[in-house]
Formats: sequence, structure tokens, C-alpha cells
Amino acid sequence: MADAPLARAEDEQTYHLELTGPQLKMTWSALRSMLNDFGHDEPDVHRVVREVLAKLPPDDEIRKIDLSQALRRPR
Repeated sequence: MADAPLARAEDEQTYHLELTGPQLKMTWSALRSMLNDFGHDEPDVHRVVREVLAKLPPDDEIRKIDLSQALRRPR
């Protein structure tokens, strides 16, 4: 069961991001790391991280993204 989303004030700004596959995987990985690194005394952080993760595609789809090609590509 997913946590209820944070209540949002009517004037609170929301954001739309367009991410490439590798950017999405890096974002997902960073959020998963945050979830694992914070202790039990950080329930608010856990809640927000879980809310953001719930907005991303399913874990199995993100795990399929290959970072090796993106990391080898010259800028």
C-alpha cells in the first residue's frame, strides 16, 4: 500500500522534468540510495522519497536501462 501523497497548497509550484533513460536511471538510483541511507528517525524523508519513486516507471523497467553506452558517449 502506497503512502498518501503530501497535501499540496493551491499555490505550491509543481515541476515537469524530461529525462533521458540514463538520467532517469541515475535519479532512481540516487533516490533508492537516499531511502536506504536514512535511518529510522527520518520518516518524513522516507515518505517524500517513496512518493517520488512512486511517480517513476516500475523498478524492473528502470533496471533494464543500460548506462554503459551513455557513460562512454563523448560530450
